[in-house]
Amino acid sequence: MKVLITESIAQEGVDELRENGFEVDYLAGIKREDILGIIGKYDALIVRSTTRVNAELLELAANLKVVGRAGNGTDNIDIPLCTKRGIVVVNTPEGNSMAAAELAITHAFNCFRNFSAAVIAGRNHDFRRGSFIGRELEGKTVGIIGLGRIGSIVARKLQGCGMKAIAYDPYILDERFVKLGVRKCVTLDELLADADLITIHTPKTQETTGIIGAAEIAKCKDGVRIVNAARGGLVDEKALYDGLVSGKVAFAGIDVLSPEPNYNRAPEEQDYQNPLLTLSNIAVTPHLGASTREATINCGISVCTYVGAALRGEMVPAVNMPHGDMESMDKIRPYLTLAEALGSIYFQMNKDRVRNIIITYSGDIASEDTDIITTSIIKGFLTPACDETVNYINAHLILESMKVDVTEKKTPRDDRFSNRITVSFVTDEKNFTVSGTVFDRNEIRIIDFLGFRMDFAPKGNVIAFSNDDVPGVIGKVGTLLGEFGLNISAMQNSSNKNRGLAETFVGVDDPVTREVRDAILALPEVKRATFLHFG
Repeated sequence: MKVLITESIAQEGVDELRENGFEVDYLAGIKREDILGIIGKYDALIVRSTTRVNAELLELAANLKVVGRAGNGTDNIDIPLCTKRGIVVVNTPEGNSMAAAELAITHAFNCFRNFSAAVIAGRNHDFRRGSFIGRELEGKTVGIIGLGRIGSIVARKLQGCGMKAIAYDPYILDERFVKLGVRKCVTLDELLADADLITIHTPKTQETTGIIGAAEIAKCKDGVRIVNAARGGLVDEKALYDGLVSGKVAFAGIDVLSPEPNYNRAPEEQDYQNPLLTLSNIAVTPHLGASTREATINCGISVCTYVGAALRGEMVPAVNMPHGDMESMDKIRPYLTLAEALGSIYFQMNKDRVRNIIITYSGDIASEDTDIITTSIIKGFLTPACDETVNYINAHLILESMKVDVTEKKTPRDDRFSNRITVSFVTDEKNFTVSGTVFDRNEIRIIDFLGFRMDFAPKGNVIAFSNDDVPGVIGKVGTLLGEFGLNISAMQNSSNKNRGLAETFVGVDDPVTREVRDAILALPEVKRATFLHFG
């Protein structure tokens, strides 16, 4: 079998593949058009962050069975399309954690001590050290947004420098904060008000995109420092630019941009433009989060090991779907899709800590082996809340670390449907329950949402809102969406006369912004509005 590697990885990983009998073409830096010209003859493709594994490439990849990403994220890989084509996607979420954390810390030091500017000045024979008076980290407060694996390392290391650590992460147990000696911020605003340095370590979702914008910067201390070495777009670049110009933000360290430049072009070929690059009080690095020898070796060996195992038909920690008997997987795949959709709803709508997830299988599905379906529910539940990739292998381990129990129940009969999956998320205060079914083994539907009967296909971008059950509300929302240029692709309304409320799902063609949600919430009849994404 043939493996194509299009970006730099550790030679140790390449050697391992070859030693195990695979034919490897290691063509780091190969041009896009050349990849498209040869991809059809390869069984596996290994990339890092630059090569886009999208519909254009996959259409030509007739023999592709595995895509491996040497690194944590998979933003450059069309995972749903890979899954549809039966292509296994693997990555190495733990291989570069230390490297990513240490780069964020490097930026933190630079934000306070002006190292990068001083080095440039020295190279230009400007040794006027009075121009580079900095501040000390000792006694300052670092505010960490996202206290997962990488955020925890950042906290530990900066505490070792004498910084006080606070963090905002509604998905992490209180015990984790206590163990790390980090003060928990109940709200993001609390962190913004107290932090001298803000560093971000969250996944990029609709909820976290632009998590630091103009409104958030206005709530910060004057002279705050901001570091983003996680994902481009978590910080609104226009707001950051304005903050740096005004002095509200004293300095910023940025390793990721949105959009990102081409990292393989020579300076004379580079056509990338970004206003942030014109400022002197920002240090921009070319996405170096995983660029250490250790991380390169770890990620390179791991991704090659996974790719080789997947090509041999072994179970691997796939990002999308475990490799196995395709006939069996095709039979159960719609239930996996439904299960992940049901699981993903909770943290897109709530921040309360979940103590138990109760899953009830009714009808025909109750007689099946439901272990992997339960795993899909857990995977969907965790994905919006984790700063690491959740897959079918690590989902249970992550859930166990959060001390969330899972209870399965099965009943062979259902009065309304041939099969039903009901998921109840149990918190200290209440239960949050959703149900779904599969029609004809390929059409999935949400059929119950918080006690409202529904018949809605969970796909794409959805606005879910609760309102007084009075005339005219849907018309108002429709008009409002039109004003924002959002096209409605589907709609489902369900009322509960006893409660005097209605629940409405509106599918729209494009992602929903906070402004849209806030505008809907401003309608007097609307009690709750949130946006969901089903991918």
